Amino acid sequence: MRAVVVVGGAVLGVIGLAGCGGAEVDGAPVERKTFGFRGETLVVDADDSELVLVPADVKDVEVTRQVDGWVVLGEGPAPVWKLEGDRLTLRVECDAVVSDCAARHEVRVPRGVAVTVEDDNGDVTAEGFRTALKVTSDNGTVTVRDAGGPLDLRSGNGDVREIRLALGAVPDRVDAANDNGDIAVELPRGSTRYAVRAGSDNGEVEVGVPTDARSGHVVTAHSDNGEVMVRGAN
Repeated sequence: MRAVVVVGGAVLGVIGLAGCGGAEVDGAPVERKTFGFRGETLVVDADDSELVLVPADVKDVEVTRQVDGWVVLGEGPAPVWKLEGDRLTLRVECDAVVSDCAARHEVRVPRGVAVTVEDDNGDVTAEGFRTALKVTSDNGTVTVRDAGGPLDLRSGNGDVREIRLALGAVPDRVDAANDNGDIAVELPRGSTRYAVRAGSDNGEVEVGVPTDARSGHVVTAHSDNGEVMVRGAN
C-alpha cells in the first residue's frame, strides 16, 4: 500500500468552520437524503461544513446533515445538497453583513467506490476506506483513520493527520511534506521497524517507532517550519 500526504500553506491548528462563524450544530434538526448512484468514483464538493465520510453497506449515497445559524441584514443559512453525475455538492450559504452559521454533513458511500473530496472550508474526517481516497482542503483539518487504499491528502491551511493507514497492517511508504506547519504521522504499533527519514528546518523532530534504515516500510516526513512527529498510534 502506498500513502502520499502533501501539505502546503500555513498551519493554524485545528480550524473549524471559519468561513461562516462559530455556531454549533449539535442541537440542530437532523435531515437525511438518499441519492441514487451507480458510479465507481464519487467527488464530494463541500464548503463551510464539517464533513465526515464512511464506507457502508449501502447501494446509494446517503447524506445526513445538520445546519444552524443566524444572519443580520442578509440571507441564510441556505443549505444546498445535490448529486449531478458523480459530483455531490454540499453547501451552506450565509450572505449577510453579520452571520454565524455552521453545518455538519455525514456521507455514507457504497463500499468499493473511490472518493475525491474538494473542501473549501471545514474539517474533513474519513474512516475505514479500502479504496483510493483523495482529500483536498483549503482551510481545515484532514483526519484519516483505518485506511487500506492509496491516500492523497492535501491541506492549504490546516493540519493533516493520518492514523493507522491499514487495519492490522503497516504501510509500505508514507511521504509527508509541509511548507509551514506541523506533521504527525501515526503508525500501527507492533514489532515492525520503519526506515524513517524525518526532519524540520525550524522545529522539533520526534520519532517514536522502531527504526531500521534497511526496512522496506519507508516513512519520510519533512517540514520547512514546524514540528515533525512519527509515532505509534494510540
